[in-house]
Amino acid sequence: MRSYDNNLMLIDMLNAKIPVLGFAAASGTGKTTLLTRLIPLLKQNGLRIGLIKHSHHDFEIDRPGKDSFRLREAGASPVMLVSRYRRAMITEFTSEKEPRLDDQLKQFDQSELDLILVEGFRAEKFPKIELHRPALEKPLLYPNDPDIIAIAADVKLETPAYLVQLDLNQPEMIAAFIQNHVMKSHD
Repeated sequence: MRSYDNNLMLIDMLNAKIPVLGFAAASGTGKTTLLTRLIPLLKQNGLRIGLIKHSHHDFEIDRPGKDSFRLREAGASPVMLVSRYRRAMITEFTSEKEPRLDDQLKQFDQSELDLILVEGFRAEKFPKIELHRPALEKPLLYPNDPDIIAIAADVKLETPAYLVQLDLNQPEMIAAFIQNHVMKSHD
């Protein structure tokens, strides 16, 4: 088992100022679907939630032909789009290596948040809930990832006693686990 500080964060996650909790699973398990159901429940409990999602694909958040796209294509980086409704920052990476979560946390404004949820970055060392659907015939992650603190599955699994089992189809149960274990350990 990896060593955590009293805030349930790995000591080497230097840029985490608040609790960080990941959701790890094989593609197609329903990470985003669960998060879209879980976030409103956590917000109802008064938590201010940030999210970092790792993608293995190239992506565009602005569209060709838009001024911001043209300016970024011309070489500006970063480019910040701002309206009275939202802000987006687009920064081009010059390195071909995968981004590290701790580096992204350095850029993430945590000052008005209580919790950062992370989708992806599953090879990194920070607390995670594994999502598992045996019907997908994908291997469980927890045997090779000591940072998994709970597993949410759609069936009962045989797991070690230290691993909290949650029902993947009960986001209320997962929200309660986060409130009672992740957030309480940070108090």
